[in-house]
Amino acid sequence: MDGKKTTPLTPAPLTIYFYHTRLTTESYEEWKAYRFPGHLLYGQPLLEQYGIRSVMHRYKAFASRWKLTLYTTRQILFCRQKYQVLYGTSFRGLELIIFLRAIGLYRKPVVVWHHQSVRAAASKLREWASRLFYRGIDRAFFFSQRLMDDSLPCGKMPAERMQLVHWGPDLPFYDHLLQDHPRQHPHGFISTGKENRDMETLFRAFDAAGGVELDIYTAPANGLVNYRQFFEHHRLPECVRVHYTEGVIPYELAKKVAQRSVVVICCLEFPYTVGLTTLVEALALGLPVICSRNPYFGFDIDREEVGITVPYGDVEGWIAAILRLTEHPEEARRMGANARRLAEERFNLAICAREVAEALRAVSEPCKHPRR
Repeated sequence: MDGKKTTPLTPAPLTIYFYHTRLTTESYEEWKAYRFPGHLLYGQPLLEQYGIRSVMHRYKAFASRWKLTLYTTRQILFCRQKYQVLYGTSFRGLELIIFLRAIGLYRKPVVVWHHQSVRAAASKLREWASRLFYRGIDRAFFFSQRLMDDSLPCGKMPAERMQLVHWGPDLPFYDHLLQDHPRQHPHGFISTGKENRDMETLFRAFDAAGGVELDIYTAPANGLVNYRQFFEHHRLPECVRVHYTEGVIPYELAKKVAQRSVVVICCLEFPYTVGLTTLVEALALGLPVICSRNPYFGFDIDREEVGITVPYGDVEGWIAAILRLTEHPEEARRMGANARRLAEERFNLAICAREVAEALRAVSEPCKHPRR
């Protein structure tokens, strides 16, 4: 040792092209004002802490997937700003870019979030195209180990190109929200979210639970499901109130959730993390959940003691869970404390951003792109 002080190496600057399937620059500006939760930007707001700056994709809504794909391809290929890695929160709209990467015509590494497991296609032609497609993804992020395990048997992506990332809530966002809107007298149950919700099971359970208050916040319709039509054909008890929302309003919904005692997430059975956004919000706010038993979440709700799970479509199970948390408020509070602890220790935006940053730097290093 010569006694000289050593200065820690600062990582070389890295620029990514950040692709999102919703308003990007506007959401980022709202995040800086604590009006948009950073986890809905998949770690991007904190990447600057790791020397990673973002070129923002110019979002534009399209009903047609082909129009979206053509627009996205044009935006990326004709981007005048220099960047080293393409980072997408989904591959929806990136299909042509990924195919170009697979055949070597797009030279930058592609990193995307994969929201479902990788599966075999229905026909030989589609399977051939699918195998080519997955060669164009340098790294795929998954929300749970189960999604990764279910992806391996089809052989389209080797394990070294799949990565589990601990996606979780933006805790400072929720802490700031609670400072501005302190809990007064939290009471009642609340359901938010619009994707593949099982409103029939939820309605029947609360209808039979004997006056337990429930507020439902959802869109009039989502995909092929028309929620407004469903509720117009059912007589709602006085304890159940339905509120229809439009657009992306996470801040306004979070204010409503923060004033309730229990979050309910009643979903239809699909092979992905249906209801995860609502679940991580409950963790951040320290609220217990009653949730459909989805095996694709990154943690076990019952084992972590942050809530109660119920099998899909089990009305009696939902009634029992509702009455249990209603009649035992001390148990509900304990579950809520466990939920917040889980977010602080294992699932939050800071952890997610660190894992994403490490992966983006790893794929940006000069190396041959593996083809399998």
